[in-house]
Amino acid sequence: MTDRRPLDVDLVLVPVDRSDESAAAVECACAIAAEYDAGVHAVHVLGEDVVRAIETGAVDDDEVAADGEAITQTTKDIAAEYEVDLATSVAYGFSTKMKLRHPGSVVLDTAEELDADFVVVPREPVSGDPGEVLAKAAEYVLLYATQPVLSV
Repeated sequence: MTDRRPLDVDLVLVPVDRSDESAAAVECACAIAAEYDAGVHAVHVLGEDVVRAIETGAVDDDEVAADGEAITQTTKDIAAEYEVDLATSVAYGFSTKMKLRHPGSVVLDTAEELDADFVVVPREPVSGDPGEVLAKAAEYVLLYATQPVLSV
């Protein structure tokens, strides 16, 4: 009897922010990637407060960079535990110029651009922390994704 998998997965996309739920989603994405001998792409989605602060110059660039580096390092550490290849990127989850740009659309656009085969998205409680931008993205991704989605 041959080992047949119902899916052919080469790339797992996981959106990240600085929440604990996001780190749990990275673990799930890495576990799936390890099972399918696939890679993981983590996209750090910046929230509305951060994007507005960047666009107006009201934020310290070093602070934003340090926050991004911490998120990336956490993601790299988890991927190393699972021994999977990891790529990362950063995307604005909000735009003052494009009305329909929000965290959910950013996740789906990134999945499409990268030709991701599977998406793992954190389903987060809404705490009000400006660094947790993916709380509303999970429902949108579940409704509109063309790839299989795991919401954790």
